[in-house]
Amino acid sequence: RSFGDLVLNVDSDTEIDSDVVSKLVRKMQNPAVGAAMGQLKASNRNDSWLTRLIDMEYWLACNEERAAQTRFGAVMCCCGPCAMYRRSALLLLLEQYETQFFRGKPSDFGEDRHLTILMLKAGFRTEYVPDAIAATVVPDTLLPYLRQQLRWARSTYRDTLLGLHLLPGLDRYLTLDVVGQNLGPLLLAISSIAALAQLALTGTVPWWTGLTIIAMTMIR
Repeated sequence: RSFGDLVLNVDSDTEIDSDVVSKLVRKMQNPAVGAAMGQLKASNRNDSWLTRLIDMEYWLACNEERAAQTRFGAVMCCCGPCAMYRRSALLLLLEQYETQFFRGKPSDFGEDRHLTILMLKAGFRTEYVPDAIAATVVPDTLLPYLRQQLRWARSTYRDTLLGLHLLPGLDRYLTLDVVGQNLGPLLLAISSIAALAQLALTGTVPWWTGLTIIAMTMIR
């Protein structure tokens, strides 16, 4: 129903700074850019230890991961709370976007990552604008946070499979980044299960597994 050249997506629990629109528009003046996202912060950062950690996680995700990806014009997920899209690009992708299927079943989660992958597949650049600040409400208790992370993880793995053929056309750093994002959590899970199994079955402390987890974290 929109009629402008650009469409701004903002989650209902998100507040944006007064200059966000102008800063994102500046990035979108390049016709090669199909989408651009702003920097996310936790508006309820001071509510609990968990919200403070999530705010730190957002800072790292935006100012390390997305900042590195945007150097090569391929942010792999323009996050839903604050992202601007080129309307002409949206119209090209609308049918694919509205009929998301995975393994033959309708898929209605991770719409921001899916739309970003569609933008990249269509040949558009996706960018990150660090000084376009948006503050969003984050989970303040553990169970809702874990549900959110599980939903996001499902989206990451699904759209990585859909976007694998993109990687040869992108910079080699992005291939390394995508591989790290997907293999890292799997190896961490396997290591943790192995450590618990060793502790339960043998009663010995899994020092080597602990060192492996620390090494993986440092490499990441």
